[in-house]
Amino acid sequence: MTRKRDASPYYTDEHEAFREQVRRFVEKEIEPHIDAWDEAGRVPREFFHTAAEAGLLGLGYPEELGGVPVPDYFYHLIFQEELARAGSGGIVPAVWIHGIALPPIVAFGTPAQKERFVSPVLSGDKMAALAVTEPTGGSDVANLRTVARREGDHYVVNGSKTFISGGMRADHFTVAVRTGEPGLGGISILVIEADTPGFDRTELKKMGWWCSDTATLYFDDCRVPAENLIGVENAGFAGIMQNFNSERLGLASQAYGLARCCLDEATAYARERETFGRPLSQRQVIRHKLVDMAMRVESLKAYLEQLAWRVDRGETPISEICMLKNLATQTLEYCANEAVQIFGGAGYMRGAKVERIYRETKVMTIGGGATEIMKDLAARQMGL
Repeated sequence: MTRKRDASPYYTDEHEAFREQVRRFVEKEIEPHIDAWDEAGRVPREFFHTAAEAGLLGLGYPEELGGVPVPDYFYHLIFQEELARAGSGGIVPAVWIHGIALPPIVAFGTPAQKERFVSPVLSGDKMAALAVTEPTGGSDVANLRTVARREGDHYVVNGSKTFISGGMRADHFTVAVRTGEPGLGGISILVIEADTPGFDRTELKKMGWWCSDTATLYFDDCRVPAENLIGVENAGFAGIMQNFNSERLGLASQAYGLARCCLDEATAYARERETFGRPLSQRQVIRHKLVDMAMRVESLKAYLEQLAWRVDRGETPISEICMLKNLATQTLEYCANEAVQIFGGAGYMRGAKVERIYRETKVMTIGGGATEIMKDLAARQMGL
């Protein structure tokens, strides 16, 4: 691969060609429609096939499952940054929520399970979602209460999950259930299909991510075939935690892309908008806001790229990923707030990218592990 000249040492010409591909896709297939999708509360299912045909729905998955393998994480970073140019964080959980639902199946599932539950999602024919969070607790995964009791060739599942992205539209769910004793040693992973008798769901209304549906799921004596068990019974916690690390890195990448979008939008607006005969960008207070935003965005980029490089080499820097997730979401909050302030009244109006992003920042500090949980986990990993 040819190293890209005059750019970050992590990126090659191949990376930049991929960036152009994604940028064209976003400009043609997402930006013209995202406002309408937001107001409608969903993305049309035909878009899933459009993304699949472009090779972007299965990015990073094995070719034999219908995916498009990539040699390093920087392709994912580029994808998130370019996707964020549409000014919507909700497009990710609306379309790419399988990014946290499928990895446990790919890592621990049988060939038959992968063919059944992974391939149809990557082709755009079906939708998958992850179901871990419960009404009684979010980050406290070890104490989840949804129970799966073995009866012959089936598990009988009772309990509920909530705040499930894609929950109203998903065809099947990767569900964390309790099959054993209390604690992390009694957790398993089941794939539960939406047409299973005893399964129900209700939609939740939320502050942001309007184009992505969110639901509470109910399991009332759901009989799930034992062949839907992913991996070994009572050994699912490790798979969930491994999934969390990749999810947090993905959330940090998404937050970086959205923060960059806020900076770009605010910079362009400050150059165009005139007050008292001069562009906003010539006002010192505005220039300083833009510099402060750029300082944070570029610092985040360096940290993100460093950790991506380490993860590509087989490291699992848990404490650093937790801190990165917090830094990324805090940077996003800061940049979204300053961008709306620079836009003034125009930033408070629907249709402005910065208005949508501002509404969507808070979920980023909660999802995938709340800020406070990330600090505590990082501290424990550091031996504090």
